[in-house]
Amino acid sequence: MLLRRSLKALVVTALLGSASVLAADAPKAAGASVPLLWKVSDKDNAVYLLGSFHLLRPSDYPLSGDVDAAFDDAERVLFELSPEEMRSPAASQLMMQAAMRVDGKTLQQDLDAATWTRLEAWAGKNNLPLASFNGFEPWFVGLTISIVEMTKQGLDPKLGLDNHFMDKALAAGKPASGLERMQEQIGVLDGMDASEQRQFVAEALEQADKGSAETQRLHDAWRRGDAETLWNGMASDMREQYPRLYRRINVDRNDAWVPKIRQLLDQPGDDDALVVVGALHLLGEDGVVEKLRDQGYKVERVCSACAAGGR
Repeated sequence: MLLRRSLKALVVTALLGSASVLAADAPKAAGASVPLLWKVSDKDNAVYLLGSFHLLRPSDYPLSGDVDAAFDDAERVLFELSPEEMRSPAASQLMMQAAMRVDGKTLQQDLDAATWTRLEAWAGKNNLPLASFNGFEPWFVGLTISIVEMTKQGLDPKLGLDNHFMDKALAAGKPASGLERMQEQIGVLDGMDASEQRQFVAEALEQADKGSAETQRLHDAWRRGDAETLWNGMASDMREQYPRLYRRINVDRNDAWVPKIRQLLDQPGDDDALVVVGALHLLGEDGVVEKLRDQGYKVERVCSACAAGGR
């Protein structure tokens, strides 16, 4: 899945040093992007929920006026990780420490024969020596596959929506914080059991096999705020095929975030907040949007370019 990995912007490129990865010619975008945006309200304040695409292109900006207005209205901004942790050199060190193997095994021993064969083919296609992967845990390999595929298509973590609003918050002097800590994010991946890690690699390879057309389809859906296409392309198959992985990466984290968002709504005063997280976390019955709606908050889609009543 292309949007769920909020660690994308922090992945160390050690595995990519010998790769010949060139950005493909990106299709030209027309008009402003219209990301998924909801407003959750109680009696005195509101929280805006904005769905991020963690890697973007220069042509994905500007954003719709609704998104800029939500930022202007918010007194504070929250992300999956705080800007300090997201951009700290220590983040890369923590990632590498968690990703390096210490069990004496090889990657091939972790993967079933079919997945190993597919990985061999993918590495050869991308001019990556397969031996480079042997020192890393499978979850890191799966993450790297996704990064390589998206980078080839001209998508850049430095241009992701999270980084865009981190820069804006800094320039505007708005407080910015995180919903979780770096150690927690890494723990989501590094804490996978052997079966989940195999699934993670297999799922990344499945997405890679679909090629640039699938990435572009989801990217275009994000640009126009198409929640249904994003859900069907990112989550529904994963929930069906890899339910434990889906729960670990999506549901468990959503459940941890909802009480923190509720605190923003329930606190005294009329300060509003903007919460920027991967779009997957806002979608479907397991998403933050529906969880807050089920708890009695007023929830409305903010999209002047969308059909009336869009959820």
